[in-house]
Amino acid sequence: MSQPVVEMRGVFFSYNGCEVLQDVNFDVHQGDFIAVIGPNGGGKTTLLRLMLGLIKPDRGSVRVLGMPAQKASHRIGYVPQEVQSNRSFPITSLDVVLMGKLEPGRRFSRRSGRDREEAMEALERMDMAAFAGRRIDELSGGQRQRVYIARAMVTKPALLLLDEPTSSIDTRGQADFFRFLKNINNQVTILLVSHDLLVISTHVKSVACVNRRLHHHGEAEITGDMVEMMYPCTAEEVCPVELLAHGLPHRVLKDHRR
Repeated sequence: MSQPVVEMRGVFFSYNGCEVLQDVNFDVHQGDFIAVIGPNGGGKTTLLRLMLGLIKPDRGSVRVLGMPAQKASHRIGYVPQEVQSNRSFPITSLDVVLMGKLEPGRRFSRRSGRDREEAMEALERMDMAAFAGRRIDELSGGQRQRVYIARAMVTKPALLLLDEPTSSIDTRGQADFFRFLKNINNQVTILLVSHDLLVISTHVKSVACVNRRLHHHGEAEITGDMVEMMYPCTAEEVCPVELLAHGLPHRVLKDHRR
């Protein structure tokens, strides 16, 4: 088997003395399409930030493409949960994707013809080429997410990290969105954070549960036992997970209300 795209060994991480991740051991292999699930505050976004090299573990190691995470950031495409953009600013979809071509120290450099060609190719892969000249504020939530992924893909990354990519997409558009991700999974390894259990169990290849510790399940099926283990609730607490998987046992659905 080839070297993993991501290798995490004995990773611990704390914020202000509060332990967020504990003894995480995790491999992501080329071609994987992994969904990361877990309760709010369980460490999902922290996991992505460690892979991006934005933070360093208190203990343990994080390697991406065989090198320390900080040195591999140029090989990673990332779409955060909240993409900060001024919707009233007259910027087009093509302009947004071209931002992915910005280089450190050359923030205001002129875009080359090749840059524009590659940006259009990225939009084409996301079936958004017809919207290249459309202002970003005129697009639906799902269309905007595809543009942001095109921006992440324009540098041809080896790994694509998505944090709650369907949070701004209506239910009808989510299935189409995941079909697009499945298509680009032929070109890039994908790791995404999501709370939508039904959608991810239908489209991804495997699931990693994170609640301080990480459990990687080698299949996409979401079971009742898995939910009970990763999302414990009491009478005073409301589970943050959107339990859309109607096939879960009745007692799990009853005990895990939104």
